[in-house]
This record gives sequence, structure tokens and C-alpha cells, in this order.
Amino acid sequence: MSRPPNRPLRVFLVAGEHSGDALGARLMMALTALRPGISFSGVGGSRMEAAGLSSLFPMSDIAIMGPAAIIEHLPQLLRRIRETARAAIESAPDVVVIIDAPEFTHRVARRVRKARPDLPIIDYVSPSVWAWRSWRAARMRAYVDEVLALLPFEPDAHVRLGGPLCTYVGHPLIERRHWINALDPQGLKDRLRLTDTRPVLLVLPGSRRSEIARLWGPFTATLEALRATGHRLDLIVPTVENVRDLVDERVKHWPFPTHVVEDEADKFRAFKLAQAALAASGTVTLELALAGCPMVVAYRVDRLALLFRRLVKPPHFALANLVLGERAFPELMQESCVPEELAPALAALLNETPERARQLEALARVPEAMSTGTPPAIAAAMRVLAHAER
Repeated sequence: MSRPPNRPLRVFLVAGEHSGDALGARLMMALTALRPGISFSGVGGSRMEAAGLSSLFPMSDIAIMGPAAIIEHLPQLLRRIRETARAAIESAPDVVVIIDAPEFTHRVARRVRKARPDLPIIDYVSPSVWAWRSWRAARMRAYVDEVLALLPFEPDAHVRLGGPLCTYVGHPLIERRHWINALDPQGLKDRLRLTDTRPVLLVLPGSRRSEIARLWGPFTATLEALRATGHRLDLIVPTVENVRDLVDERVKHWPFPTHVVEDEADKFRAFKLAQAALAASGTVTLELALAGCPMVVAYRVDRLALLFRRLVKPPHFALANLVLGERAFPELMQESCVPEELAPALAALLNETPERARQLEALARVPEAMSTGTPPAIAAAMRVLAHAER
């Protein structure tokens, strides 16, 4: 089905969680800048609505995480999948863009492809096929025309696994690097009354209560071990609103002066102030890397997830290491996430040591490894337009 020559382009977008809402909003703004008059429909959150989308239903209806929560809301989720696919088919867009949240968005895409095999479908954010359930890559070929990857190693992973065409468009953090670099940490240092006599250590136990519950014990024991070996530190714990109460209560028992910050700008200021970070594995390792902060990465999974460890096959777990293709930053996972290993790894970064020098050299290479030369949202919009206008 071809588009009448005078009709504006129509894009149908589906985002299923808050990070996807932010990506979708930036994509919509980039598309509008490149093609004024373009129209949008689909499902998104408040940021996409501010960019011009009238969502079919509140994104909170599908922003559900965890097996238990999914089972509890399964009838509603299945109904929303059907409604979204039907709306995508009936609105006759020029392209469909699904954004992350593969348990929801990929089910929508399969229904759309069955009814409209001629309609291009773009997947913005690759599932972690390079980490586990690698068979998903080949299966995606049936209903995804192109994957827009946020991480530079993902196109090679899709080639290796027989997945669809995959293009690296860049991580949204790249767009924020200039903002991060421009932040002056001195104001935060003054507010927290930090001095140069005590190194600043960042502690990042995660943004979910389940993560915090698993990591708080070994992180606390690690701090006790550092104190026992004579270290005098100031701690900063960047956190988010939904776990602030939990963090505030638990840091009262830590052995060093501790400051909890919630403001996002203060978080990045803290990254620039810190001598090192103890961080849960996740996107925060990329944030730390782009801010130039040495780190030790740690993680523990629950007992159920342990049963699936044989399905997890990445060469590294920390995203910063995956970007560089090497173990530049220590990864102390599961049985290694103990103070006997965490404390010495951190101690090596608190002074001018060969370990710290090696990390600083690696950190300097991360921005170049992630850069494409084009702002990520613009690069993504150009690929979407290539399919919409084909």
C-alpha cells in the first residue's frame, strides 16, 4: 500500500515503560524537525504526549514488571495487546515503531505483521539477545524490519545470531554528555560540606527495592571492611524517589558520613566529585563511564534467576565493559559479591595506583566507542523515515 503524495507521514509508536517514553519523545521531536507536519498515534507516556501523541490508554496499564505482577494483570495486558495491534492496523500508518518492553511490544508487532505484512516495523532498543534467550534474534526476523540499537556491539550480535538488520544509532546518554561535562560539582561539594581530606565514594545499590535488598548486606559489609583497614571516606548515595525512604533509613547504620541525593543534576555532580564508585550492574555503569568515574561493579540475582544462569552468556556483565569489549572495570557478581573481594577492589581505586590509572585510561575511550557523529535521536529518526518513505 503506497502513501498518497500529499498526505503527511503517519507514525504509530508503542512504548511500554518510562525509559521507552523518554526515547519515544526524543524520536518524535527529531522526526518533527526532519519532516514538519508528521502525525503520531499509538501508546506512550507523559513525555510522548507532550511531544504530540494522544495515547490510546495510559501507559501505566502496561508498565508492569516482574513475573508475579504480569500474571496478576495478564487479562488486562492481553486486552491491551489486542487493542494496540488493532489500532495500528486500522490507522494505516507508514511505519510502526515499537520501543523496548519486548514482552508487550513484540506481541503487538507479531499481530500487526500477520495482518499487514507490507507495513514496516522498527524495533527501537534491541532485546538483550547477546546476554540470554539468544534464539529471540532469529525469531524477530519474521516481524521486525530493522532494530535500532543503543549499544555499539549489538549489530554484530544480531549478525552472529541471525537476527534482523540492526543499526547502531547511539545511546541517549551521548546527547547528555555535554550537559554532564558542563555541570560544576563545587556547589554540591559546598552544600555537603565535603573536604579534600576524605575521598568521596559513591555507593549505587540500584533503583529497585529488590536490588537494594540483595545488595545492601554485601555493600554494608564492604564499607565496614574499608573502615577496618583505616580508610576515612565521605559517601554519596544517588537515589530515586520511589526508594528514597528505604535508603534514608538504611544509611543511618553505615560507618562513614553519608549524603543521599535525589536530584539528577546532583547525581552527575557527585559522579564528578567521587574518587570511585561501588555500583550495581546496569545503565549506571555507562553514566559513570561518561562522567569519568572509576568503578567496581557488583550484582546479585535472586534464587529463581539463578536457575537461568546457564542461559546467560555475555562475555561481560557491565555495560561499560561490553562497550569497550574488555574487562576494564571489575565485575564481582553473585558468589564474588562479598566484602572480601569488593573492599580490596575499591581500595585500589581510592589512591593513585596502577589499577586506577588503567581505569582512567579505559574511561577516556568510552565516549569515542559510543559516538556515531550524529545525535542518537536524529540517527534513529533518519532510519524510521527511510522505511516510512520507501
